[in-house]
Amino acid sequence: MSRFVRASKYRHVYGTQPTRDQCYDNLKVSRSAWDTNLVSANPLFIAVNLEAGGGGAFAVIPHATVGKLPEGSPVVNGHSAAVLDTDFNPFNDHIVASASEDCKAMIWSIPEGGLKESLSVPTITLAGHGRKVGHVLFNPVADNILATSSADFTVKIWDISTGQEKIQLDGFGEIIQSISWSYEGDLLATTCKDKKLRLFDVRQRKAVAEVNGHQGIKGSRCTTMGKSSFLTTTGFSKTSDRQVFVWDYKNLTAPIKEENIDTASGMLIPAYDADTSVLYLAGKGDGNIRYYEWSDDEKGLHYLSEFKSSDPLRGLCFLPKRALSINEVEVARVYKVHPTMVEPISFKVPRKADGFQADLFPPTSGPAPALTAEEWLSGKTSGPKLINLEDGFTPLPVREFTHSAQSSFAVSREASTARTSTVPVSLVDLQKENQELKLQLAQKDARIRQLEAQMQSLSQK
Repeated sequence: MSRFVRASKYRHVYGTQPTRDQCYDNLKVSRSAWDTNLVSANPLFIAVNLEAGGGGAFAVIPHATVGKLPEGSPVVNGHSAAVLDTDFNPFNDHIVASASEDCKAMIWSIPEGGLKESLSVPTITLAGHGRKVGHVLFNPVADNILATSSADFTVKIWDISTGQEKIQLDGFGEIIQSISWSYEGDLLATTCKDKKLRLFDVRQRKAVAEVNGHQGIKGSRCTTMGKSSFLTTTGFSKTSDRQVFVWDYKNLTAPIKEENIDTASGMLIPAYDADTSVLYLAGKGDGNIRYYEWSDDEKGLHYLSEFKSSDPLRGLCFLPKRALSINEVEVARVYKVHPTMVEPISFKVPRKADGFQADLFPPTSGPAPALTAEEWLSGKTSGPKLINLEDGFTPLPVREFTHSAQSSFAVSREASTARTSTVPVSLVDLQKENQELKLQLAQKDARIRQLEAQMQSLSQK
């Protein structure tokens, strides 16, 4: 990472901390040890994983609801175990997906204006994993396509408009630690506890590349780098140095760039801004956010600056570019998680000009999908639909989420009806037994894959 002075329009980007009354305060943030961001954001809301006794919950908070939140604020609490991850649908601002230790992912419809009362019945329940679901991530191009990863060593691809599993990706030898879609939504990069980086052609259901990644015993993360064929991974060396690798996934044999950052113990969270070619690295357990500019021509990461804070972060996420304050030359907004608070940090470029800065804000991914789920599943590939940011951000009308999956409410109502029915054999009872048997089978499959991976590892020694 070159540290010499280099001309860049992002060289003087600076981060601004708000006062406490401009933060989202009085939150009982989840203390789960699972490596996750704990927070996600879209142009209307932020979602925060919460600590909840006897089940799992997360808060969905409108951006304008800052300050100390009242006790007993409404939450989403339909999971029976801790919530591990959330992600908003990029094409419907009122749809959010959640992953949990209860082996399920759920889809939730958030009312216009936010929650007025706690929400306990999901719109759709995605059941099929045999162990806890660790990550959920929507496809950046195709409507209603969701990826979920699980401790059963699989990644499943769902069409949430039907509630059906469409694709399963196998071949993992250990727990999956992160997933990231490519710019065109056709490839999926993963890092795993077995220290391997894998790149899947999702619709072909196979890994097109597999390579040894960071060799430290701690975790690893990955993120793709916009339109380019590059991706970034963060992890640890054998001597516990924090590392950043840049790979070209057209030739995924060895990283094209390797850098040691420092010897801190917290995981580095990578986030890449495809519009500005800026890579942000935030360290868990410390308060610093470093940012670098990537040059395709020079194949180099050029250090820009560093946001420093004495308050350690537990997780973070970035606001979609279309919701930034363009008139204030805001190029990024980070939501930083504290033990009882979420803090928005604004990154701006200091410029005196009042007009729209076209060189800083090129066309960016918009709120309309480029492909339907059916088109994507049939093999079509496209980049995201882009929008011009010159006119600023305007919230879209509420888009109704239509689906053909049987709702959780309908299932509950059928179960209630069945309990009062005199019919000896209930369809709902059979469905429940069928689901339980599928879950047992998935758990046994996961155990078999784990044992096979251990046997293979021992045979290679």
